[in-house]
Amino acid sequence: MRIHLGTDHAGLEFNKTLATHLTEAGHEVVDHGPTEYDALDDYPSFCINAAHAVVVDQRAGVEALGVVFGGSGNGEQIAANKVEGIRAVLVWNESTALLARQHNDANVISIGARQHTEDEAIRFVDLFIAEPFSGEERHARRIAQLAEYETTGLIAGKQIDA
Repeated sequence: MRIHLGTDHAGLEFNKTLATHLTEAGHEVVDHGPTEYDALDDYPSFCINAAHAVVVDQRAGVEALGVVFGGSGNGEQIAANKVEGIRAVLVWNESTALLARQHNDANVISIGARQHTEDEAIRFVDLFIAEPFSGEERHARRIAQLAEYETTGLIAGKQIDA
C-alpha cells in the first residue's frame, strides 16, 4: 500500500521513524515534508499535500492512505479534511484507530506526536492501515451523505440549515 506522510517540526523525528517502520513492513512511503527542522514551519501545506495525494491515488485505483501528525494532531486533521474526498480522523487510542476504518472508511489518520510514545503511535497507524471498512449499509449511507454535502452543500432528503 502507498502511505502518504505529512507533518511539521513537532513530528519530524517521529516521521523518520514511522517512514522506516512502514517501509520495512512493505509499504511504499511518500513523504510530503518537511525535510528539515524549522521551529516556525506551518503544517497546512504538508498535510494538505499528503491528503491530496491520497485522493489522487485512490481515484486512480491505487491503494493508498495518509498519516498526518503534529504536536496535537488537531490542526493537521483539520488541514487534511479541507481536501475534497478526505475523511481524516484524530486517533488517540487503538479503538479510535479501528473504528475510523470500520465505520468511517477514513483515509487519513492524524496523531498528536507529543501526545503519545512512538510505540503507541506506530501501533495506531498499523491498526488503521490493516483494518478494512466494514461496508455496512448504515456506514456507507452516512459516508455518501458526507460526500454529497461536500460537493453540493446539500444532503438529499435531509434538512441542512446553512
